[in-house]
Amino acid sequence: MQLSRFTDLGLRSLMRLAVSSDAEERVTVKLIARQVNASENYVAKAVSRLAELGYVESQRGRSGGIFLTEAGKKTTIGTIVRHLECDTEVIECGGDNPCPLANACRLRGVLATAQNAFYAELDRYVLSDLVDQRTVELLYMPVFPAASLIDT
Repeated sequence: MQLSRFTDLGLRSLMRLAVSSDAEERVTVKLIARQVNASENYVAKAVSRLAELGYVESQRGRSGGIFLTEAGKKTTIGTIVRHLECDTEVIECGGDNPCPLANACRLRGVLATAQNAFYAELDRYVLSDLVDQRTVELLYMPVFPAASLIDT
């Protein structure tokens, strides 16, 4: 199963916030986007959804930023992924162009079982299980433009 880019950025944003243990450290969408090498607009959409789900809070203004909530700290990764992926099935058998095998096919059931096993594995982890000192060090490494690497 491949997660959407939206879910990937949502998880990366949460991981970034998890390493900001100090409430005094101001984390913004712009900072997260730069640190996870993603579009600021796309990160903003993911963070907005995370806020709707109650995993993050944001404060506007000069001292504002994005903060991880208790729910964000304690909710399992499986639950977060289910919410970001909208708990969709691995394959779509109906829709505008339905599969002619749908009534006799067992693939959908097998894939649903595999998807449940995937989520069950993710349910074993919370956000703090995904970050450690190496994560912190990588996030605080200076980012060099690709052109400067060529000149050296």
